[in-house]
Amino acid sequence: MRDPGQFDEFYKDVRTRLLLLTYCLTGDLGSSRAAVRDAFVVGSHHWRKVTRLEDPEAWVRVRACAHAQRRHTAKLWHREKGLDPEVKATLDALGKLSLGQRKVLLLTELTTASLAEIAREVGLPRLEAERELQTAMSRLSVLREVPTTSIRTLFDPIRAHVDDGRWPRATIIRRAGAARRRTHTVIGVAATVAALVVTGTLVTDATGVRPTLAGERMEAPQDHKPSSSPTPDPVDVPEDTLLTAEQVGAQVPGSGWTVTRTDDNSGGDGLVMPCQASRYADPRGTAALVRVFGSAGKGSAETVQATQASPSAKAAGRGYRTALSWFAGCASERAQLLETREVAGVGDEAMLVVLRTWDAPASTVVAGVARTGQLTTTVVSRSPVGRAPELTKSAALLGSAVTELCGRTGAGTCSSRPRLRTVPPVPVATVPAMLAEVDLPPVGEVRRPWVGTEPRQARDNAAATGCDRADFSTKAMSNNVTRTFLVPGAKLRAEFGLTETIGSLPEPKAAGFVDDVRDRLASCSKKQMGTQVDRIRQLEGKHRDLTVWRVTTEISDQRSVSYLMGIVRDRTSVAQVGFVPDPAGGMSADDFVALVERALARLEAMPRP
Repeated sequence: MRDPGQFDEFYKDVRTRLLLLTYCLTGDLGSSRAAVRDAFVVGSHHWRKVTRLEDPEAWVRVRACAHAQRRHTAKLWHREKGLDPEVKATLDALGKLSLGQRKVLLLTELTTASLAEIAREVGLPRLEAERELQTAMSRLSVLREVPTTSIRTLFDPIRAHVDDGRWPRATIIRRAGAARRRTHTVIGVAATVAALVVTGTLVTDATGVRPTLAGERMEAPQDHKPSSSPTPDPVDVPEDTLLTAEQVGAQVPGSGWTVTRTDDNSGGDGLVMPCQASRYADPRGTAALVRVFGSAGKGSAETVQATQASPSAKAAGRGYRTALSWFAGCASERAQLLETREVAGVGDEAMLVVLRTWDAPASTVVAGVARTGQLTTTVVSRSPVGRAPELTKSAALLGSAVTELCGRTGAGTCSSRPRLRTVPPVPVATVPAMLAEVDLPPVGEVRRPWVGTEPRQARDNAAATGCDRADFSTKAMSNNVTRTFLVPGAKLRAEFGLTETIGSLPEPKAAGFVDDVRDRLASCSKKQMGTQVDRIRQLEGKHRDLTVWRVTTEISDQRSVSYLMGIVRDRTSVAQVGFVPDPAGGMSADDFVALVERALARLEAMPRP
C-alpha cells in the first residue's frame, strides 16, 4: 500500500458511520461490525483503485451493507438485551419498515449521497426512491411520534451505543488486506501456470525437448505506458464562455444592457441571485464565474449568469439539482412558484422555473438551469411584473449559455433548438407529494409569509367541511398525512388557515372516496339549513379528478363564514385542500383553483398504497 497513513485516517473517520448505518439497516450489531470490518479489508486490498474514486466511502458502504444483509439474513430483527429505551424504540420502528424503505431513509439521513445516487444504490428509479423515502419518513415519524424534521436526531442515541465498541487496529486491517491480495495473486499465478502447462506444446519444437521461439515473429518493443490514466487537469471556466450584454438584450426586455460585474463570486456572502441558498451549487467545484448584467431606467430588469465547473459529470449533476432546488423551493419570503418547464435540446439537462416575488417592488423571476457534462450554468432574469421575458426567449438565452460552453474541456451535449414542456413541480416539501410554502399565493394586503406546520399523520382532517367530513384516518387509507399553513404575526382571525390532507387508496376506492365527497356537497344545501354550496370548478377523468367549491354557512343573522375547499385524485392518491379566509386575508377563486391544481400536480410524487 503506497499511503498507509491515508487509509488509516479513512478507516478511523468512516467506520463508525458505516456501523451506525448497517446496524440500523439490519438490527444486528455483531453482524454489522463484522461486515464493516470485512468491507474495509476489501477496501485495503483495492486501496489504489478506491482512492481514485470520487467517493471512496460510498464504495466501502455498498460492500458493508451487502455483507451485513447477507450475515443477517437468517436472524430475527434485533434481540439485544439491556438496550437504552430510545435506541430500542427507534430500532423497533425501523424494523417495521420494508427493507427498501429503511435503506432509502438511512442513506438519506446518515450519508451525504444525493437522491439520484441513493436511487442507483438501492436499484430503484428516482421517482420510486422519492416515494419510498416519503413513505418511510411518514411512517417513522408516526411510529416514533416525532416531526419529520427531527428524524435525524433519533439516530444520536444509537450512534452513542455503537461508539462503545472496540475496533481492530488499522494495521490489522491493512495486513488482512495485504494477505487477501497475496491470496488472489497466488490464485492468479496458479491459474496462469495451469494455462501454460496445457498450452505449452504450442510453443515447443518438433522433438519436444525444449521450447523455442525461433520461428516466431518478434514485434518491436513499445513505449511503456502506465496502467492507469493520468489524473485530468481540473476543468476551468474562461470569461469568454459567459454570455454577452448583446445576447441578454436580444432575449430579455429592457434597454441599455451592460455588464456590471464579472468575478469568481468569492467576495461577500456570494448570494447574487434571488432564492440562492449558498455561494456555490457545487461546494467542491473546480472553477466558477459570475456575471451580472444591468439595464437602464428606474426599476429596471437585472440578469445574472453563474457558471461552475465540477470535478466530474456526476458532481455536476448534483450541483445542477442543488441549483434547481434553490428556485423550485425558493426560501425567499413571499415568493410564489408559477411554472416549471423542462427545456429539451439544451445540454444534457435543463429546466426553467418561473416565480413571482411579492415583496415590493413585486417582480417576476425566470430562472434557467442547465448542465452540459461537468459544467453547470444558471441564468436568472428579474423583471418588474408585466415586463418578464417570454419563456421561449428565456429558453433561447439558456441555450446560448450552453452553446458558449460547447466544445470546451469538460462540456457534454451542446444546444439545438430549445423545446419547452410543462412538467410537474420539482418536489421540495418534507413530504414531496404535499404543497409547500412556495406554492401559496399572497392573501389580501397581508405582507407576512406563509409558514407550514410539520406534517403529521392525518388522525383528523381540518381540510374537510361540515358537509363532507372526509375521513383520511380509515384502516384502508395509507400514506395519510396532513399539514396546515398559517401567517404568523399577521392580525388575522384564529380560524384563518389553509390545510391540506393527503392519502392513498386502491384506485377504485380512491375514485369512490372522491365521488362520495362530491355527493355530500351536492346535497348539503338541502340537508343543512343556512348552508350554501357553489361548485366553482370540476374536472373528471378515468385516472384524475378535481372539484372546487365555495361553502358559505350562516353563523348568525349578522354573520356568515365562507370558505373554499377542493378535492383531487391522481389514480390512487387523494388530496383535500381547505381554506378559511379572513376579511383582511382572502384568496380569489381563481387563485384557489390554481392552488388545488398545484396540489394535483404534486400528487405525482405520492407512493402507491
